[in-house]
Amino acid sequence: MGASCNKSSKLRCGEFTAGTLEPDLLIRTSGEMRLSNFLLWQMAYTELYFSDTFWPDFDRTGFHQALLSYQARDRRFGRVKTSLSA
Repeated sequence: MGASCNKSSKLRCGEFTAGTLEPDLLIRTSGEMRLSNFLLWQMAYTELYFSDTFWPDFDRTGFHQALLSYQARDRRFGRVKTSLSA
């Protein structure tokens, strides 16, 4: 463990992603709607985008569509959306 590791982050320090930020968006191609345990812990607040396009055919247009979808989302990071009509 590196010098920057402390008791509260001991679990994270042993990961191969230690020191990197969690992803904001995951784009899953080929119509698969599962994570396959890919970065499971790091993806707690990641927005997921699923595309039926296979990876070799996923182009700039598909990427732009994913970004537009992401941009339209209301990211709450685990917070519950408060209701205006109580």
